[in-house]
Amino acid sequence: MWGQGHFSRASATESVSFSGIVQMDEDTHYDKVEDVVGSHIEDAVTFWAQSINRNKDIMKIGCSLSEVCPQASSVLGNLDPKKIYGGLFSEDKCWYRCKVLKIISDEKCLVRYIDYGNTEILNRSDIVEIPLELQFSSVAKKYKLWGLHIPSNQEVTQFDQGTTFLGSLIFEKEIKMRIKATSQDGTVIAQAEYGSVDIGEEVFKKGFAEKCKLTSRTDICEEKKLDPGQLVLRNLKSPIPLWGHRSNQSTFSRPKGHLSEKLTLDLKNENDAGNLMTFPKESLAVGDFNLGSNVSLAKIKQDQKLIEENEKLKTEKDALLESYKALELKVEQIAQELQQEKAAAVDLTNHLESTLKTCIDTRMKNLAAKMEILKEMRHVGISVRFGNDLSDAIQVLDEGCFTTPASLNGLEIIWAEYNLAQEKIKTCEYVNEGNILIAQRNEMQQKLYMSVEDFILEVDESSLNKRLKTLQDLSVSLEAVYGEAKEGANSDEILKKFYDWKCDKREEFTNVRSETDASLQRLVAWFQRTLKVFDLSMEEPLISEDTVDNIDEILEKTESSVCKELEIALVDQGDADKEIILNTYSQVLQKICSEERLIATVQAKYKDSIEFKKQLIEYLNKSPSVDHLLSIKKTLKSLKARLRWKLVEKNNLEESDDPDGSQIEKIKEEITQLRNNVFQEIYHEREEYEMLTSLAQKWFPELPLLHPEIGLLKYMNSGGLLTMSLERDLLDAEPMKELSSKRPLVCSEVNGQIILLKGYSVDVDTEAKVIERAATYHRAWREAAEESGLLPLIFLFLCKSDPMAYLMVPYYPRANLSTVQASMPLNSEEALKVMKGVAQGLYTLHKADIIHGSLHQNNVFAINREQGIVGDFDFTKSVSQRASVNMMVGDLSLISPELKMGKPASPSSDLYAYGCLLLWDDKVKSLLCSLIYYRSSMTAEQVLNAECFLIPKEKSVPNPEKDTEYTPYRKEEEIKMENLDKCMEKTRNGEANFDC
Repeated sequence: MWGQGHFSRASATESVSFSGIVQMDEDTHYDKVEDVVGSHIEDAVTFWAQSINRNKDIMKIGCSLSEVCPQASSVLGNLDPKKIYGGLFSEDKCWYRCKVLKIISDEKCLVRYIDYGNTEILNRSDIVEIPLELQFSSVAKKYKLWGLHIPSNQEVTQFDQGTTFLGSLIFEKEIKMRIKATSQDGTVIAQAEYGSVDIGEEVFKKGFAEKCKLTSRTDICEEKKLDPGQLVLRNLKSPIPLWGHRSNQSTFSRPKGHLSEKLTLDLKNENDAGNLMTFPKESLAVGDFNLGSNVSLAKIKQDQKLIEENEKLKTEKDALLESYKALELKVEQIAQELQQEKAAAVDLTNHLESTLKTCIDTRMKNLAAKMEILKEMRHVGISVRFGNDLSDAIQVLDEGCFTTPASLNGLEIIWAEYNLAQEKIKTCEYVNEGNILIAQRNEMQQKLYMSVEDFILEVDESSLNKRLKTLQDLSVSLEAVYGEAKEGANSDEILKKFYDWKCDKREEFTNVRSETDASLQRLVAWFQRTLKVFDLSMEEPLISEDTVDNIDEILEKTESSVCKELEIALVDQGDADKEIILNTYSQVLQKICSEERLIATVQAKYKDSIEFKKQLIEYLNKSPSVDHLLSIKKTLKSLKARLRWKLVEKNNLEESDDPDGSQIEKIKEEITQLRNNVFQEIYHEREEYEMLTSLAQKWFPELPLLHPEIGLLKYMNSGGLLTMSLERDLLDAEPMKELSSKRPLVCSEVNGQIILLKGYSVDVDTEAKVIERAATYHRAWREAAEESGLLPLIFLFLCKSDPMAYLMVPYYPRANLSTVQASMPLNSEEALKVMKGVAQGLYTLHKADIIHGSLHQNNVFAINREQGIVGDFDFTKSVSQRASVNMMVGDLSLISPELKMGKPASPSSDLYAYGCLLLWDDKVKSLLCSLIYYRSSMTAEQVLNAECFLIPKEKSVPNPEKDTEYTPYRKEEEIKMENLDKCMEKTRNGEANFDC
């Protein structure tokens, strides 16, 4: 029986035929066993294979072709189908032996690579002539599984699956072929075995082939032969598995397992043999393709070694030549430098000779120039140099120092008692007790009112604003001169040291100036005496030595004195002087800031006092009224009742047997108007709630206690998000099934804005948590509103009939990052704008101590492709529950390594997910190192200030010294980027940890 052991001995001598095309070699080939490796699969029962014994032959053929074919001439004239050519395989651009199967056009032909079995359509320019010694039979043979054929009605998909399945069993694997017959076209009919597995039986079991119908005499199946053309086209341009000298990652392309190791070793031996071989004609003509001998290989190795030594010597010669040229150039440069120095020395000598002749002239000119500068300096003055402006500032601070108003201390005491009374009312749970506390609070209000009046009167009489303006001007003027002040303790010792230093410097400067004046007077006196010597009209004789001989000493002294004064005025002060001035400036600035803070405190208390007085006058001995809010609620109730009635009326008309279209349209318009009116009143209700919330938080904490029916406490706890007047059935909502995978979503329109309603299933326990989490998120958004980078929440309301909470948010269709990148990806400029907005959103959340925990490409929105915002999260889940959901971007997990190790979610884990979302933009690759590289994680604020999000600056001229200076930093950045790549690879494989 086929597939169960080997065929009987008796059957081995029988002559069989497959539809008249199979001939049996009774003596030689039947049941002969060959070890082969599969090289190409045609279908589920037909394949090509190479004998394991011929692996060296394949390597040597490839070496010879790579040497011969690039210089070979292209084929001219008609192509001979019986002749073997060299073909350039398109996938790896290597040369292989091939035969022409079919001429497709003047430029195209279909060829088969005879040593592997696969086919390809080649240009004639990629087919060349090869020498006679390569014109021998193919290495690969075509095999067919014994007793199987492809069903005639097999579908294309199953045919391809069968081909893939057979390839997985035999491709690049060492299998045993037990030969049964040979067809007229040379195809070997054989039984294939891989270990103990009968491959034909496995193909039959999978249903990719059928057993042949047995003849009465031989029990041999008939073969249903496929169309060769169809088979060739199916296997067109299959990859070639070159043993050892070719690497290709296509399916069924490279030997594996035990045979791969053997072939790699053979390749190494062949590579050690040196240059590529040529084949003797006599050797290549035989079928076993026995090439070369040990002697020829040794000679080739020796030649290769000589060639390598030659190349090495040539390289050394070139290096020495380059060194010689460099030395020649250096000698020439030194000679030029010596020539230049010689010329400079000659010029210097000539200059000194001419200078000696004009020494007096030069000294007088230099002194005159210094005198011009000195005159200018004395006109300008150097008061700043000796800290005169700091002295003036200290005097201003001491003379008009603002002191704490006398009434402020008493006001603070009464205000604290008043706040305590307010806090007691706020925490009170019973109305009767609350009324007593309110009465006590009202008494305290009267005392506070009187104290506030005294405080306001005292502040009004003081020149508070004028003093603040003086301090601000003084601070600005000092900062313009001295810049930023350093921090330090306030100490009178610093001011004392400054005054001592100032006196010493003033005395020193006075002495230097006096010395300069005296020197100049001596010089003037010398000139006057010299005039008398050279005045012929003078009758009194003068001795020239007394008047002229001491001019050098006078000039030296005068120059020295002038230079000293200029040095004090112009040269920068020493470190000690700068330290004293800077410390004094810091002390002065601290005093200014301290006084400004006191004034700001008084102003804030003054503002609160004014507001308290105004509020108290309006609500003296009475609480604010909630009648307006109740009136709005009553109006809302009436509008909602009318709206429901109109909805019922519309439904009845639409379901009637003869609906009136005009009447239905009229009712729809009325419904739309009623909805708008409802939302208008809801917004009025929110405004009233906001006003009452402000009053309750500042002055009247008893409002929630006295009026529980208005639900003010719930509104306050929700951050102004919760509304009790909105209901699900009032909206004309359309279910969004495509977005409702996790929770029910409906889409509607409110006042011209498209909104989404997100439904959350809640119970008694989770309802409060949902409200609390949504309120925290809403408060964070409200701090910055449009600049927050967050998706705004419009309303939160609870369903009266079902345990559901609904959250109303704006709807941005097809604006999430996943959809945008899939349809029309953002360009670099758009990506930077969007991702900067996302970083702003994370900064807003983290500033409010909120961890998003579920940042991914579906809840990041690119509004109009230029504004990025972060979407809300599931408010029914805690941070750890949100962070435990494994979202992916491409093949990279958004869960940070610390979360995988069981650490709690943190801002860093949010920024890790943010970094993964940046992978599709090259400009921010430098930022990824600090986002995903755990040991140098960033905050959201640092991300916002990253260089890639700043306005690009003008390019500067490269500085080689600067580049050299920062080389270690660049190396560190390169190491970080390498570690980042390794981390990303480990993350894909689920192996990431804290060290990546």
